[in-house]
Amino acid sequence: MTRENFSSFIPAEKTIPELTTKAILVGIFLAIILGAANAYLGLYAGMTVSAIIPGAVMALAFMKPFKPTILEVNIATMGASAGECIAAGVIFTIPALILVGAWTEIHYLETTFIALIGGMLGVFWMVPLRRALVVKTDLPFPEGIAVAAVLTTTVGGEHIDTKDRVSGIWLIIGALTAALFKFGQLALNIFRDTIDGVISIGKYAIFEKENEAYFYAGTTTSPALLAVGWIIGPRISSYVFVGGLIGWVIIAPLLILATGLPAPSAEYAGLGDLIGGFYKVWGEQVRYIGVGAMLIGGLWAVYSIRTNLVDSVKEAVMGFKNQGTKTQRRTDQDLNYKLVFIAIGAMVIPIFVLYQILSGLIGVSLIMAVLTIFLAFIASALAGYLTGLVGSSNCPISGVTVTILLIVSLLMLGLGATGVQGMAIVIFISAVVCIGGSISGDLLQTMASGQMIGATPKKLQISMIFGVIAISATVGIVIGVLHQAFTIGSTKLPAPQAFLMKGIVQGILGGNMLWPYVVAGAVLALVLILIGLPVLPVAIGIYLPFTLSVPIFIGGGIRHMTDVVLKKRYGSAEEEEYSDWELAIKQTGITPKEKAIRTGLLFTAGLVAGEALMGVVIAVLIVLGIQLSILQTAPWWPGLLIFGFIAVLLAYIPIREIITPKK
Repeated sequence: MTRENFSSFIPAEKTIPELTTKAILVGIFLAIILGAANAYLGLYAGMTVSAIIPGAVMALAFMKPFKPTILEVNIATMGASAGECIAAGVIFTIPALILVGAWTEIHYLETTFIALIGGMLGVFWMVPLRRALVVKTDLPFPEGIAVAAVLTTTVGGEHIDTKDRVSGIWLIIGALTAALFKFGQLALNIFRDTIDGVISIGKYAIFEKENEAYFYAGTTTSPALLAVGWIIGPRISSYVFVGGLIGWVIIAPLLILATGLPAPSAEYAGLGDLIGGFYKVWGEQVRYIGVGAMLIGGLWAVYSIRTNLVDSVKEAVMGFKNQGTKTQRRTDQDLNYKLVFIAIGAMVIPIFVLYQILSGLIGVSLIMAVLTIFLAFIASALAGYLTGLVGSSNCPISGVTVTILLIVSLLMLGLGATGVQGMAIVIFISAVVCIGGSISGDLLQTMASGQMIGATPKKLQISMIFGVIAISATVGIVIGVLHQAFTIGSTKLPAPQAFLMKGIVQGILGGNMLWPYVVAGAVLALVLILIGLPVLPVAIGIYLPFTLSVPIFIGGGIRHMTDVVLKKRYGSAEEEEYSDWELAIKQTGITPKEKAIRTGLLFTAGLVAGEALMGVVIAVLIVLGIQLSILQTAPWWPGLLIFGFIAVLLAYIPIREIITPKK
């Protein structure tokens, strides 16, 4: 299938305002807001929420007073995507430098430089990949289709049509609800954020030794995680929960039964002897099972798309050879290939300088600088294909990063660089590659929606550069403040993805990898592959604190109920009519089913943004020494009641017009 002559919503022959000052400024603003929100969420829960669709609806909400064109809103959406992508790449990798001991605090300049290099590489590599993956294939780009559907049915024509649109008030309500909840939790300390406990079920003899048997259960009352579950849906949230059950309800109790409940380590001492001991078993043993599962899951993801990856490389090379100096069609204009490849080649120099400054190893830094450029292309192509196939929300970019991390760690081991400096270079490379792949994947998704609505690729690419610069300049400040307030690696900021990176690097280069647990995780992953289940969500559940998996699962359950109501009323809860690009840009009003789904999306996007941003605000208060606590010891039941009320709101708001009869 070719999309060379696709008839876009705004014809290629027509020129309307697109790369305007207001679009760029809103894009930059959303890049910073969503980047900060996802930085907190990723360090807290180990996962981020794709900003493509939330970015589109937020861009609509913020730009409505300025009467933007549909192409201006798409430009602002591009900036929003940049914020989430950079934040995801940074928080998955940079905090690992704290965990391995290379840094004692977040270094702002180095973090900014790494984010900027990774982001620019992702944007530049995407340019030759755009035609290969968006135009020359029949990849569906599901979220690109969804964004095109949102923009064409909500914005419509050239300017916002106020008729039948979804009110942006739900975004504000969600943000205020979650922000106030988080403020009461963390700042005022009037109720607890985690409700958990350990119970004894008696003593049992195993290996001729009698030990006490324990079970652990609990939940975190987090509106943001509830919203994450709703957004990713019941299927993926269930897999995350299953991983939590495997790690915390099956494996950890068996290990404790076999060896006894250990005394809690220093980082978990404040949780009490029972809960702290449980966390020690999870942190020092069970988590490495998740590491093994992630390794195999990442390798399997690469293997699964091997043919598509080879084809994308061929298409990119052919596109470079065949590109003329200027294209005639507005909707087919990219940044100049020659300038892009010159820029990519020139980036070897700053990457080498950065590695040299941070590690002091000249030869290794030069080799790894060249390798970084190549691995960034592989990651960009891989992430582009994954997002084209399954969407940005389901794209296992962490699996891609783990694969790259493993390769680079083994190379560094072969070069003899096994100290902290070698570990630092491995993490730096992984950070650049992870950021580049994440940027390329989301950018190609937005390029697909741009192809449908009639955007100019070159202007979208320029918009992404503005977003990359904006979030790169601020993400170091955000994670630095969060680290000072909550400490990366603590129970308040567990940074599970960074722990995964640290475990692999330290294990391979430091010679202390817990291979039995890693192998057990790898075997589990192989079994999941054989029975056709996704590995990465289950692995995430294993190495996440169990209390984080529960609200995600509850959110997914609420989404399932919403879908059941919509299916009963309208035949299907999914937007199956948008499986084809032509139908995605149909010029019709929003149907009641679409309105229900998008109302839920606005509310959940508000919950995520509100809680995450309030987390950053409270972190600033803590750093400044401002204490607002009302209670010395917070009770658990008020938080659970309010959390339950928010869950009811999430279930009711999207379908309220369906279940409430009109008078």
